Amino acid sequence: MSAERPSLPPVRLNSEAELARDALAAPLFVRAVRLARWAGPDSRVGAGGELAEDQLPAAAEHLALPADEDGAAYASEAWRLAVDTGLLDVTDPEEGEGGEGTDGDAEGTVTAGENLALLTGGSPQDVLSIWLDGLDAVHADATAPVLDDFADLVGEDGSIDFDALDWDPEAEAEFLDGVLGNLYLLTLADNGAGEGPVPLPALAASMIVPDDMGEPTDDILEQVSEAMMRLDDQFRLLEPIGIVEYHPVDEALLVEEGEAADASAAGADDEDITRYGMVKLTPLGLYGVRARMLEAGVDAPAVGDLAGKGADVLLDGIAHYPESAARAEVKLWLAGHGAEGAAAELLAAARGTDEGAPLRRLHCQQALALAGPEAEPAVRAVLGDPELGGLARVWLAERGAADVPAPPEDMIFWLAIDTIAAQLDAEGELEELQGLVEGLSAQHSGFFDEVWRVDHPATAEVLEAMGRLHSDKKAAKDARKAAFKARSRAGG
Repeated sequence: MSAERPSLPPVRLNSEAELARDALAAPLFVRAVRLARWAGPDSRVGAGGELAEDQLPAAAEHLALPADEDGAAYASEAWRLAVDTGLLDVTDPEEGEGGEGTDGDAEGTVTAGENLALLTGGSPQDVLSIWLDGLDAVHADATAPVLDDFADLVGEDGSIDFDALDWDPEAEAEFLDGVLGNLYLLTLADNGAGEGPVPLPALAASMIVPDDMGEPTDDILEQVSEAMMRLDDQFRLLEPIGIVEYHPVDEALLVEEGEAADASAAGADDEDITRYGMVKLTPLGLYGVRARMLEAGVDAPAVGDLAGKGADVLLDGIAHYPESAARAEVKLWLAGHGAEGAAAELLAAARGTDEGAPLRRLHCQQALALAGPEAEPAVRAVLGDPELGGLARVWLAERGAADVPAPPEDMIFWLAIDTIAAQLDAEGELEELQGLVEGLSAQHSGFFDEVWRVDHPATAEVLEAMGRLHSDKKAAKDARKAAFKARSRAGG
């Protein structure tokens, strides 16, 4: 009935200060910062900003990494991140410059970047902005092609045959973003009940297996297996930037066909799903994935987005939020407004005859329940309002207030229609809705003989729904008759 719903449920993010601390503690980011502070006048870089190969061992030693190829590779990765995030500024070698490197190529220089000082002297927003640049860089690395033998791609004239890579950068990025989006949604599922790790096979299947497919075909299963292996590599790259907690695929499962498996794998449990990889978004990961989705134009709300908005935007915005998220959003909104003024603003925003108005009034009533006794003057001021008088009486009665005038009969029937219209719009549990329908109609003798006369835009629609939902056949028939009368009265 009401406005278009957001495509994703709202996420509860940690504070920016907490997220900034998490960003500064991400292992890859820590190494990048340490190298940025270690770099000096003697650091030599190539045309792409990479640290000279003969200086990688010293960089690895500074990071307390092993003195081997892996240590050098980790140091190179951290150096690239420092450059990509502006922690280091690289001056490329001038063409024809005579700087001598280990391979005879010209070399550039490096200085501390402006962003390095922001990590200690800037705001949490500054830190997170730098970290997001790092996430973008790592995401690009994770979607880059795997080159088994680069020499095979180089032609006789020295040019690189990119077509031979069989690599579509947009498709690769879209696939990984889709996986992260699904992981984000699973994390938010059931009001946060989905916060546990997700099996990698299930995540891969969510991208490959069609929704309407019953038993996956062998071809589909093979695609899922290939996607798992690709995601295993990608999550191994993404974990050090702090976006996920990742339990990788058991190495014994990655043994090439025909090779002997490790002896320790002989007693491994094939039913142990953790062997196939488990992944979970961290609080920082939720922030990072949401930031990427927002940049891509996805509607990804967060609790607190509406805190500075007007009451009309608040009530429309939380219309289809889960209950816990709606309460949290309202509390944040109320904290920024005086209680009495907030109550008056909420009541004013709840008025209306549009399709979304009944649900706005329902959320207004729920919001006022959090406003405290200071809201009473504003609530009493609308006791005579035909649209708000009913909910005002309910609010006062729930607080045990004195001198609450009895509602006129037409207001009772109007409130019944409005309440059911709101619940129909909210699409709550069927049993709860059915109980509401039967409870309201049973409170008044001759309910269906009178209710069709209610001057409410949703009267006929609500009565038709009551005819479908009421378990008593006679009452259901009376509801359908009343709906017909209401439509005739309205000229429809």
